[in-house]
Amino acid sequence: MPKPGETIEGHKFEIGFGGKGANQCVMAAKLGAKTAMVARVGDDTFGSSTIENFRQNGVDTSKVMVTSNVSTGVAPITVNDDGENSIVIVSGANNLLSAHDVKTASSIMSNAKIVTCQLEIPLETVYTALRTAKDFDAKTILNTAPANKDLDTNIFKFVDILCLNETETEIMTGLSVNNVDEAKKSASILAQKGPKYVLVTLGKQGAVIASKDGNPPIHVEGISVKPIDTTGAGDAFVGSVAYYMAKHPQLAFTEIVRRSCHVAAISVSKKGTQKSYPSAEELPQELLQ
Repeated sequence: MPKPGETIEGHKFEIGFGGKGANQCVMAAKLGAKTAMVARVGDDTFGSSTIENFRQNGVDTSKVMVTSNVSTGVAPITVNDDGENSIVIVSGANNLLSAHDVKTASSIMSNAKIVTCQLEIPLETVYTALRTAKDFDAKTILNTAPANKDLDTNIFKFVDILCLNETETEIMTGLSVNNVDEAKKSASILAQKGPKYVLVTLGKQGAVIASKDGNPPIHVEGISVKPIDTTGAGDAFVGSVAYYMAKHPQLAFTEIVRRSCHVAAISVSKKGTQKSYPSAEELPQELLQ
C-alpha cells in the first residue's frame, strides 16, 4: 500500500459494483433470497449502472431513489499482492438517504423477514430503519461499518444481530481484539447492551458469537483458503447470515454462522467484490439444505 506522499505503480484497474448494503443485498439475492434495496444514488453514470446491476441480480429497486446534483457513493479500493485491501469511502447520495425515505419504503419493509442496516447512511436514518423494522416484526441485522463513534448504543435494543469486525469492535469497546479470546471478551460486553446476538468476524479465523443470555461466547472456526482478494468478504458474510435467517430459520444460529463463514471464504478466492460472490448453483449443496 502507498505510504503518505508515496506514488507506487499498480498492475490493474477495474470498476466494479459495491457499497456495503448493496454487497450484502446482492449476496443474499445470489443465494436465493428475495431482496430489495432502500437507497439513494446520484443522477450519474454510476447511479444508472448501479440500478441496472441490482436488477440483473434480481433485487427490487423500486425504492432506490435518484438524486440530482450529487454523486453516487463510491469507494476506491487498493488491493496489495497478498489480497489485503484499504478503502476510502465517498458517501455522495448515501448521505441524503433520510428517515422520511425509510418511512416511504414501509410497503416493502412490512413484508420483510430480515432488515439489514449499515453505517454508510446518516445515523438517524439507521435508527428509523431499525425501529420501523421492529414495528413490522422483522428481524434486524446491524453491521456497524464503517465504524462511527457517534453511534447511540441505545438503538441496540432494536437489533437482533450486531455484526462487526475486529477494528470496529475495538472502536466500539476501546479494547484490543488481536485473538479469539479478546474477541470473546469484547463480544460479551457488547451483548449486554441489548442485541440478541453479537458477531465479531475474524477473517480466516471465522467468527465469535456472544448472546445477551449470558452463555459463554462461541468460536466458529473459518475455512482455510488461499485469499486472492478479501474485498467485500465481510459483506458476503452478512448477506449470507441474512439469507440463512430468512430462508433456513430452522437452523441453529451457530450453523448459520458456520455456513456464512464458508460462503465468505469462497468469495475471497476470486478477485472483485460482488462478482466474486458465489451463486447458489456454485456452492456445495450441503450449504443449502
